Amino acid sequence: MTATIAAPEHANLQTTALSVMGPVFSFLWRIKAVGRDHLPIDGPAILAANHNSVIDSFFLPVAAGRPVSFVGKAEYLDDWKTRRLFPALGMIPIDRSGGDASARALDAAATVLDGGSLFGIYPEGTRSRTGLLHKGHTGAARLSVRTGAPIIPVGILGTRAIQPPDSSLPKCFRPAEIRFGRPIYPAESTSVTDARLRFRQMTDELMFEIRALTGQQYINEYATKGKTAAAETLQATGTPEMPERRSSAEVLRPAGT
Repeated sequence: MTATIAAPEHANLQTTALSVMGPVFSFLWRIKAVGRDHLPIDGPAILAANHNSVIDSFFLPVAAGRPVSFVGKAEYLDDWKTRRLFPALGMIPIDRSGGDASARALDAAATVLDGGSLFGIYPEGTRSRTGLLHKGHTGAARLSVRTGAPIIPVGILGTRAIQPPDSSLPKCFRPAEIRFGRPIYPAESTSVTDARLRFRQMTDELMFEIRALTGQQYINEYATKGKTAAAETLQATGTPEMPERRSSAEVLRPAGT
């Protein structure tokens, strides 16, 4: 199965779904959006967030106030419960079998951005099983350089308590906070000429900004490697679910400062 792009004809479906989902989610959970002025009113942007819960992809569009497309497993279309729901919420199904799955995902995301829409991505590559913030993959940086779209760091807090790993149903009437940080533009990293170093530099800056937004402890290991001794040591120190916000000058400083 090839990617189904979130083309303009799907935008109305996403907008309708968001108009219904927003009030329902706001009733079931206390969702607070902070720093939304960093999001463009229109035009493309890459929303790059930490990922602790399956419900993150539902809360992010509600907080953004605009439809957000994501790449998801094509297998979701095989299940009647998600066949219509996930595409309506902006999921782009990707067949992840075969060696070019990553390239197909980037192509699909670039099409969304070239169309002037928002694309959501989790740089860690998967949900964090420990609550720690892991080393980021370079997909967001590659997309930004390719399309010129800014990366918006996003810190999602509270969703791990709402729907922990392996929990089939979310817990209602709990708080969540979505924090949008200052945009990262590809032009800011042009001093690095080697493409791979440029992507890594942008990604490391992105993860630093996400860490500042969430207060999570950072571990310089990919989440896909599973829990290591280093991760267990960090996790044992305890990470607050919703830490105190840092100063606005440090976390939500305006672009260009």
